[in-house]
Amino acid sequence: MTIRSTVLIVPGLREHVPEHWQTLLAAGLGKVRTVAPLEHDKLCCASRVEALDRALRGIDGPVILVAHSAGVMMVVQWALMFQARCPIKGALLATPADVENPFPAGYPATDTLREHGWLPIPRRPLPFPSLLAASRNDPLCAFERAQALAQDWGSELEDLGEVGHLNPAWGYGEWPLSLELIRRLDR
Repeated sequence: MTIRSTVLIVPGLREHVPEHWQTLLAAGLGKVRTVAPLEHDKLCCASRVEALDRALRGIDGPVILVAHSAGVMMVVQWALMFQARCPIKGALLATPADVENPFPAGYPATDTLREHGWLPIPRRPLPFPSLLAASRNDPLCAFERAQALAQDWGSELEDLGEVGHLNPAWGYGEWPLSLELIRRLDR
Protein backbone atom coordinates (compact mmCIF):
# COMPACT_ATOMS: atom_id res chain seq x y z
CA MET A 1 0.00 0.00 0.00
CA THR A 2 1.44 3.35 -1.00
CA ILE A 3 1.15 6.55 0.99
CA ARG A 4 -0.99 9.07 -0.86
CA SER A 5 -0.32 12.09 1.35
CA THR A 6 2.90 14.05 1.45
CA VAL A 7 4.89 13.16 4.55
CA LEU A 8 6.57 16.10 6.28
CA ILE A 9 9.37 15.09 8.63
CA VAL A 10 9.65 17.35 11.70
CA PRO A 11 12.96 16.65 13.48
CA GLY A 12 13.71 17.61 17.06
CA LEU A 13 16.33 20.06 18.26
CA ARG A 14 19.23 18.02 16.90
CA GLU A 15 17.73 18.41 13.41
CA HIS A 16 19.11 16.19 10.64
CA VAL A 17 20.95 13.10 11.90
CA PRO A 18 22.02 10.74 9.05
CA GLU A 19 21.39 7.47 10.94
CA HIS A 20 18.11 8.60 12.58
CA TRP A 21 14.90 6.72 11.77
CA GLN A 22 13.31 9.91 10.38
CA THR A 23 16.19 10.40 7.93
CA LEU A 24 16.07 6.74 6.86
CA LEU A 25 12.28 6.90 6.51
CA ALA A 26 12.51 10.00 4.31
CA ALA A 27 15.02 8.27 2.03
CA GLY A 28 12.53 5.45 1.41
CA LEU A 29 9.42 7.50 0.68
CA GLY A 30 8.33 9.11 -2.57
CA LYS A 31 6.28 12.13 -1.45
CA VAL A 32 8.33 13.43 1.46
CA ARG A 33 9.78 16.70 2.67
CA THR A 34 11.74 17.64 5.78
CA VAL A 35 11.53 20.88 7.74
CA ALA A 36 14.75 22.69 6.87
CA PRO A 37 17.34 23.28 9.61
CA LEU A 38 17.51 26.79 11.02
CA GLU A 39 20.48 29.03 10.33
CA HIS A 40 19.78 31.29 13.34
CA ASP A 41 17.72 31.14 16.54
CA LYS A 42 18.14 27.36 16.65
CA LEU A 43 16.66 27.09 20.15
CA CYS A 44 13.77 29.52 19.55
CA CYS A 45 10.41 27.73 19.52
CA ALA A 46 8.73 30.48 17.46
CA SER A 47 11.46 30.23 14.79
CA ARG A 48 10.99 26.45 14.66
CA VAL A 49 7.21 26.81 14.34
CA GLU A 50 7.67 29.37 11.54
CA ALA A 51 10.02 26.96 9.71
CA LEU A 52 7.36 24.25 9.98
CA ASP A 53 4.73 26.64 8.64
CA ARG A 54 7.00 27.62 5.70
CA ALA A 55 7.54 23.97 4.82
CA LEU A 56 3.79 23.27 4.92
CA ARG A 57 2.98 26.26 2.71
CA GLY A 58 5.21 24.69 0.05
CA ILE A 59 3.13 21.49 -0.11
CA ASP A 60 -0.06 21.03 -2.14
CA GLY A 61 -2.62 18.53 -0.91
CA PRO A 62 -2.96 16.49 2.27
CA VAL A 63 -0.01 16.13 4.64
CA ILE A 64 0.98 13.67 7.33
CA LEU A 65 3.33 15.17 9.90
CA VAL A 66 5.99 12.83 11.32
CA ALA A 67 7.48 14.49 14.38
CA HIS A 68 10.03 13.30 16.93
CA SER A 69 11.06 14.66 20.33
CA ALA A 70 10.90 18.49 20.38
CA GLY A 71 9.47 18.25 16.86
CA VAL A 72 6.28 17.01 18.54
CA MET A 73 6.14 20.24 20.53
CA MET A 74 6.67 22.23 17.32
CA VAL A 75 3.66 20.49 15.73
CA VAL A 76 1.46 21.14 18.77
CA GLN A 77 2.47 24.82 18.90
CA TRP A 78 1.93 25.17 15.12
CA ALA A 79 -1.50 23.52 15.28
CA LEU A 80 -2.74 26.13 17.72
CA MET A 81 -1.57 29.06 15.58
CA PHE A 82 -1.67 28.09 11.91
CA GLN A 83 -3.61 24.87 11.33
CA ALA A 84 -6.29 26.39 9.11
CA ARG A 85 -3.67 27.06 6.40
CA CYS A 86 -3.03 23.44 5.44
CA PRO A 87 -5.01 20.19 5.17
CA ILE A 88 -3.35 17.95 7.76
CA LYS A 89 -4.50 14.37 7.35
CA GLY A 90 -2.79 13.27 10.55
CA ALA A 91 0.32 13.37 12.70
CA LEU A 92 2.66 10.74 14.06
CA LEU A 93 4.03 12.18 17.31
CA ALA A 94 6.94 9.96 18.31
CA THR A 95 8.50 10.10 21.79
CA PRO A 96 7.68 13.71 22.66
CA ALA A 97 10.18 15.71 24.69
CA ASP A 98 8.53 16.81 27.93
CA VAL A 99 9.92 20.34 27.98
CA GLU A 100 8.21 21.10 31.31
CA ASN A 101 10.42 18.66 33.24
CA PRO A 102 14.23 18.68 33.56
CA PHE A 103 16.15 16.85 30.85
CA PRO A 104 19.28 14.74 31.45
CA ALA A 105 22.73 16.35 31.14
CA GLY A 106 23.61 17.39 27.60
CA TYR A 107 20.13 18.76 26.81
CA PRO A 108 18.82 22.32 27.32
CA ALA A 109 17.77 23.26 30.85
CA THR A 110 14.10 23.92 31.61
CA ASP A 111 14.82 27.62 32.26
CA THR A 112 16.55 27.90 28.87
CA LEU A 113 13.58 26.26 27.15
CA ARG A 114 11.21 28.63 28.96
CA GLU A 115 13.27 31.65 27.82
CA HIS A 116 13.02 30.43 24.23
CA GLY A 117 9.23 29.97 24.25
CA TRP A 118 8.81 26.22 24.69
CA LEU A 119 6.73 26.44 27.88
CA PRO A 120 3.99 25.79 28.70
CA ILE A 121 3.05 22.75 26.65
CA PRO A 122 -0.32 23.38 24.94
CA ARG A 123 -3.03 21.11 26.34
CA ARG A 124 -5.89 21.55 23.84
CA PRO A 125 -7.05 18.84 21.43
CA LEU A 126 -5.32 18.85 18.07
CA PRO A 127 -7.58 19.69 15.11
CA PHE A 128 -6.47 16.58 13.17
CA PRO A 129 -6.04 12.86 13.94
CA SER A 130 -2.83 11.92 15.69
CA LEU A 131 -0.97 8.93 17.06
CA LEU A 132 1.34 9.53 20.01
CA ALA A 133 4.01 6.80 20.09
CA ALA A 134 5.41 6.63 23.62
CA SER A 135 8.28 4.75 25.21
CA ARG A 136 8.08 3.29 28.71
CA ASN A 137 11.72 4.21 29.47
CA ASP A 138 12.23 7.51 27.65
CA PRO A 139 14.62 9.74 29.62
CA LEU A 140 12.98 12.83 28.04
CA CYS A 141 9.34 11.97 28.82
CA ALA A 142 7.90 9.64 31.43
CA PHE A 143 5.30 7.26 30.04
CA GLU A 144 2.62 8.68 32.36
CA ARG A 145 3.30 12.18 31.01
CA ALA A 146 3.06 10.89 27.44
CA GLN A 147 -0.30 9.28 28.32
CA ALA A 148 -1.55 12.59 29.73
CA LEU A 149 -0.38 14.51 26.64
CA ALA A 150 -2.10 11.99 24.36
CA GLN A 151 -5.33 12.47 26.28
CA ASP A 152 -5.02 16.29 26.25
CA TRP A 153 -4.31 16.37 22.51
CA GLY A 154 -6.96 13.78 21.59
CA SER A 155 -4.24 11.47 20.27
CA GLU A 156 -4.42 7.71 20.07
CA LEU A 157 -1.65 6.31 22.30
CA GLU A 158 0.73 3.74 20.79
CA ASP A 159 2.67 1.97 23.56
CA LEU A 160 6.10 1.17 22.10
CA GLY A 161 7.40 -0.65 25.15
CA GLU A 162 10.96 0.13 26.21
CA VAL A 163 12.60 1.90 23.26
CA GLY A 164 14.29 4.76 25.13
CA HIS A 165 14.08 8.02 23.19
CA LEU A 166 13.74 6.17 19.86
CA ASN A 167 16.95 7.58 18.40
CA PRO A 168 20.36 6.22 17.30
CA ALA A 169 21.69 6.34 20.89
CA TRP A 170 18.97 3.79 21.74
CA GLY A 171 19.56 1.64 18.64
CA TYR A 172 17.12 3.26 16.20
CA GLY A 173 18.24 3.47 13.03
CA GLU A 174 15.44 2.02 11.15
CA TRP A 175 12.03 1.95 12.80
CA PRO A 176 9.75 -0.20 10.60
CA LEU A 177 6.66 0.48 12.74
CA SER A 178 6.77 4.14 11.66
CA LEU A 179 5.64 3.20 8.16
CA GLU A 180 2.72 1.16 9.49
CA LEU A 181 1.62 4.06 11.72
CA ILE A 182 1.87 6.53 8.81
CA ARG A 183 -0.26 4.20 6.69
CA ARG A 184 -2.90 4.11 9.43
CA LEU A 185 -3.05 7.91 9.35
CA ASP A 186 -3.17 7.97 5.53
CA ARG A 187 -6.34 5.85 5.28
